[in-house]
Amino acid sequence: MRLADGRLAALSWGDARAPTWLALHGWLDNAASFVRLAPLLVERLGIRIVALDFAGHGHSRHLTGEGHYALWDYCHDVLDALDALGLERTPLLAHSMGAGVACLLAASLPERVESLTLIDGLGAVTTDPSASSRQLRKGLMARRRSRSTAPRYADIESAVAARVAGSATPIDAVTVAPLVERNLEALAWGEWRLRSDSRLRWASPVRLTPDQVLAVLGAIRCSVLLIEGEQGILAEREGMARGRAAVPELTRRVLPGGHHLHLEPERVDAVAAVIAAHVQGADRS
Repeated sequence: MRLADGRLAALSWGDARAPTWLALHGWLDNAASFVRLAPLLVERLGIRIVALDFAGHGHSRHLTGEGHYALWDYCHDVLDALDALGLERTPLLAHSMGAGVACLLAASLPERVESLTLIDGLGAVTTDPSASSRQLRKGLMARRRSRSTAPRYADIESAVAARVAGSATPIDAVTVAPLVERNLEALAWGEWRLRSDSRLRWASPVRLTPDQVLAVLGAIRCSVLLIEGEQGILAEREGMARGRAAVPELTRRVLPGGHHLHLEPERVDAVAAVIAAHVQGADRS
């Protein structure tokens, strides 16, 4: 599926006439993040799920010129997708970085977001004001360096192994395989090349401060379901307790699994069950 005049790519599950949820993936991931969860939710809730590839990820186009991938700019990807799908307001299902984008959008344009279902992500990575100059230096220096070429692999298995070895969070080959496969482009001479834009790894020159993120979370007025993995990233992230407390209407569930628990074959059914129960009103706290 192509959206926004072909700029964005997406995967979809369910009947196009059913109520539509938009799904947002994490950093360096893509729409395949939801290949195991989406079919379960479609069956249990009778919905349609459209999962985006953010700009520079998966099959979506890279930014032109010297563009930079700022967290808040991904909000335009979401809004463009909503407009292309003819959706005035819809639930957002989001993981990791996608959860950050969803929070920004729900706070700033609440009329477009019906509810948030967040998986191991809340708010955004922050920089303390005292470290702003150091963060700016990182961003400026990254842009001055020559752009790296996309890694190439002899086969899909090698690409999967490289992602497992280089992942910022622990992940196994079976879990990550769908993400890697969607992010690969076959070359004429038999090798495989990553599709994602190398600029995605550049340091952000500017980040929101902790107080700004708390203010954003406090401005969210829709229902929020936050699902955390017991071995995920939120438990160890500084300020998460304050972040959760800032959201006016938040339900928190902690489940066995890692940062990608919604993609882990042995964990995804439990994630789907929690989401379905919440939507059907049987799991409110």
